[in-house]
Parts: sequence; structure tokens; C-alpha cells
Amino acid sequence: MRLAVAGKGGAGKTTISATFARLAARAGNPVVAIDADANPNLSTALGVPPAVATRLGPVPPSLISRRLGGTGLTEPIDAVLDRYALSAPDGIRLLGMGAPAHADEGCLCSAHAVVASLLEDLGGEDDRLVIVDMEASPEHFSRGTVRHVDTVCLVAEPYYRSLETVWRMGALVAELPVGRVVVVANKVRSAEDQEAITEFCDRHAFELAGSVPWSEEVVAADRQRVPLVDWPGATPVVAAVAELVAVLAAAGPLRQAHAASNKASTGPTCQSPR
Repeated sequence: MRLAVAGKGGAGKTTISATFARLAARAGNPVVAIDADANPNLSTALGVPPAVATRLGPVPPSLISRRLGGTGLTEPIDAVLDRYALSAPDGIRLLGMGAPAHADEGCLCSAHAVVASLLEDLGGEDDRLVIVDMEASPEHFSRGTVRHVDTVCLVAEPYYRSLETVWRMGALVAELPVGRVVVVANKVRSAEDQEAITEFCDRHAFELAGSVPWSEEVVAADRQRVPLVDWPGATPVVAAVAELVAVLAAAGPLRQAHAASNKASTGPTCQSPR
């Protein structure tokens, strides 16, 4: 399964991506994580030590070649992983899109092409999970960077601007050959929060795949650079992400994660868009 995680800035994409990846890896799935944000933070959320994370470099554009219907890599994907992926906890292999080294150096066109090529060539193994932590921009969709993913997961906070972003991104995904689009409610504090996102998904025919509760423990874990799966106080959040893994695993060969059975709590009323 190739899964792209998108949404508004600050919605919780990286936290959910990293927790999903760690749980899936612990369940026995081979996992490749791609930090497709020009402001990368996925390594920290996964638990890669800072000294190791500095070694994460982008896959060079020189490995990309044009193919009928898109781009691909000039070398076997396993060779690319062996050369450029960092080892993260639980056996996860982490790749980076690359970040600007200097101001005024131009667009990131080649970086997007690298991600698209990686996603195409990473689709060969049925039991492998590829999870892409996307930047807070619709550019991945307008460029077709994620046209080869199987599922797009749109992370929604329960307030208007976040839901508006999900609506806009969902419209763009609908124009790509992506098989499944789901919404994940995040930072849910109350029944009113849950109701707002549920009503939004019903109105726009989005599949609501799961809900993740608000927790101060997420902030506390991030402050200490500790992944949620390794932070005891974050058990309800981790359990909610484990349920999301189970929902998405039901559609394919992905092995399900196991976590504590705490139910996600629910959270301030918002007006959903359109």
C-alpha cells in the first residue's frame, strides 16, 4: 500500500504519518517512509537521533528517467533504498525529498519529480507500506506527484479553515488516478468537534476513516523529541491511530497494528465549509 498524508499546516500530518509507520512496522510490515516536505520533520517524529537525521539526503534527480505515462528511476528501487534511505526505529527505511539549501535558488520541480518516481517504483511489493508525509500545499496534487499512491489520507482539524483545505485538496485528488481518499479527524476535543467533521464528510461524500483525540501529551512528547509510540501518556492517541491502520488494512494486505484499546475522546464546535 502506498499512502499519502495531506492536510493544512499544523493539522498533524507528520505525527499521524510517523505513528502510523511505527505501528505498521511493529505489526511486521516492511515500511518505507518518505518525507515529502521541503521543511522536513518526519525523522524526529519517527525517533531518528538528530546526529543520524543530518545524514538524510535527497535522492538525486539524476536517477530519474522519462517513461511512457510518467517518470521512473534508472536504478532498481532496492538499490536506491540501500544507498539513500536512513534506518529508522522498528526497521523503517526513511527517504527525503530534499530541502532548499539557500535562498533564491528556485523551485523544487526536480524534488517533486523524485518523489513521483519513487512512488511509482515502490509499488511492486504487495506487503510493503509506503507512507508519504506531504507538505501543507496542494502542489503535490497539482503536479501529480502522488498520482501513483493507492490512498490519500486527508487530515482534518475540526474548524472551518482546515475543513476548507480538505475540501480543496479532495477536489484535486479526484482528478488523479488515486483509488481511495479518506479523511482522518484529528485533535478532536468534544462530541461537537466529532459531529462537525462527520457532517462535513457526509455532505461531501468523504470516507471518514478514523478520529484521533486531542491530547496535551502529543505536545509534551514533541517537546522531548520522543515519538508518540514511545511516550506512555499518549496511549489514547496511539490507539486511535492503530484503529486507522486497521481500517486501511481491511482494503489490502497490510498487517494490522496492535495498540491499547483506549477509545478516542471527542472535542469545540466549528462550522464546516460549503
